[in-house]
Amino acid sequence: MQADTLVEQEDKVGAEASAAPVRQAPGAGAAAEVADKAAEAPAATPAPAPAPVAAPVAEEPKPAKRVKSTAKKTRTVELTLTVTGTADGEWQADLVHGTKRVVSGLSISAAAVSRAAKELHDDIAGGIDEVIETARAQHRTRMEELEAELAKVKQALAELSD
Repeated sequence: MQADTLVEQEDKVGAEASAAPVRQAPGAGAAAEVADKAAEAPAATPAPAPAPVAAPVAEEPKPAKRVKSTAKKTRTVELTLTVTGTADGEWQADLVHGTKRVVSGLSISAAAVSRAAKELHDDIAGGIDEVIETARAQHRTRMEELEAELAKVKQALAELSD
């Protein structure tokens, strides 16, 4: 409605401007007088009377509707995996989902821990491989001690058999 009112007001202003006499500089000659008389003459077809203009009604802005997001909400899952190793090379895993314990004290091999660490990240693998290598060195030392003790027991048994 307001757009129609503005168009009508512009048409009215345009009609008044074309009906106003054209002023020329002094000494413009006969052509200026003819133009003045033509401008003063009434138009052959009368312009339609403008429609009555209603006072614009102030509309209150409507609150914007809340649009739901189309973005996919990411659901997070909280899993806590704890891998514990001993100096002897024994490894255990515990798995907790939220607050529920899923696995507790599951024995796993050092090789499985090493492979999993390599899959995760090189820095993790480096730290775990150091622990595994320390355990291997300790086991080798213990094995050498046991082999030396076994050799002594075999020798003692051989002396008894003679």
